[in-house]
Amino acid sequence: MHQPTRVLIVDDHALFAEALAARLAREPDLVVLPVAADGRRALALAATERPHVVVLDVALGAENGLDVLDRLRERHPDVRVVMLTAMSDLGTMVQAVRRGAVGWLSKTESADRVARVIRGSARQGGWIPPEVLGEVLRRLLADAPAGGGGPSPLDQLTAREREVLQCMVDGLNRNEIADRLGLSANTVRTHTQNLLAKLDMHSALEAITLAMRAGMRPSSRDRPH
Repeated sequence: MHQPTRVLIVDDHALFAEALAARLAREPDLVVLPVAADGRRALALAATERPHVVVLDVALGAENGLDVLDRLRERHPDVRVVMLTAMSDLGTMVQAVRRGAVGWLSKTESADRVARVIRGSARQGGWIPPEVLGEVLRRLLADAPAGGGGPSPLDQLTAREREVLQCMVDGLNRNEIADRLGLSANTVRTHTQNLLAKLDMHSALEAITLAMRAGMRPSSRDRPH
């Protein structure tokens, strides 16, 4: 049986945060920690409660959620941070991904969606709304500094890990990758976790960006049906 995922919600809108916490607490595989209303409290709870996933509001009153993200990532590099927002600002979304966030959720999303994203994030996944994923990726590629002429960071991957990464670049999800490569979904997850660790990446989106900067491009193979 998998270890329950410990979730910390950081939001200064008390009614919203408590309602979300109460809803997520009904999920048997999630342990919802006390809500934090500001960055100071979030950092204190992260240190004592050891959350696996932090759901972090972009706007925390006078605080910038991205600054709190930076401090969380600096002090707790293993924590998975999903940004939560009432706005849909692509520029802020790109900044959040670049600074280590693995997901971006609107406050209008259903609690079921939030729970699914939390589970995926805890397993080295993430979530960017599909309708903006292409533009976020384009901006990440455009903003990335040009690579040098040294060895490719992909050289450290095994042949199978490169195949999995190619499938990720092709836009396949875990089950589709498993179908294409004739593997189980759990094996694909293990390969994904290993390649992210080797590349020192926080999310699939970062790995895809790195792969494309290194010259990997979507293949012409069809997606499974």
